[in-house]
Order: sequence, then C-alpha cells, then structure tokens
Amino acid sequence: MRNLLWSLLVILILVLAGVFAALNTGRLSLDLAFVELELQKSVALLLALAAGWLFGLLCAGLVLLRLLSERRRLRKSVRLAEEEVRALRSLPANDAD
Repeated sequence: MRNLLWSLLVILILVLAGVFAALNTGRLSLDLAFVELELQKSVALLLALAAGWLFGLLCAGLVLLRLLSERRRLRKSVRLAEEEVRALRSLPANDAD
C-alpha cells in the first residue's frame, strides 16, 4: 500500500512538471558573468529547485555531523563518569570516629 502511494505521488509530480513545462515554453537568458545561458523557463526553475535541495541537504548534513560529534563526546564523558563511580564504589569505606 505504501509503495502504491509513493508511486502515485511520483506520477502526480511528473504530470505536474509536464504541465508546467508545457505552459511555460518561453526561454530565459541568464548572464552569469563568465558565461551566458539560454534556457527554457521550466528547466531554469528545475535547476533552481535542485540547487536549493542540494544546499538544504548540505546544511542538514553539517548539522547532523555536528550532532553526531557532540553525541560521541557526551558518550565518552558518561563512560568516564561511570568508570569513576565504579572506582569510588570499590574503595573501602573509611569509618568515621
């Protein structure tokens, strides 16, 4: 059932992309200072969306790496604290007079 829903969603997105491309047949001229491109409007929008998606993945990946590093550091800290507690528990108790 889940695969069917994903398949229908992909087909719907492809149909919408096709309709968008058919409705926007004009061309854009992009001057990027070192190269000038002439693209269809739909292709330019698709490239902009893909660039944004990749930038979002990069940002999310950096945050994830930072969280994994912090988790590793905290686990090491917990392990050291547990070892210290174990060592203190194994010491004989000095009776106070």
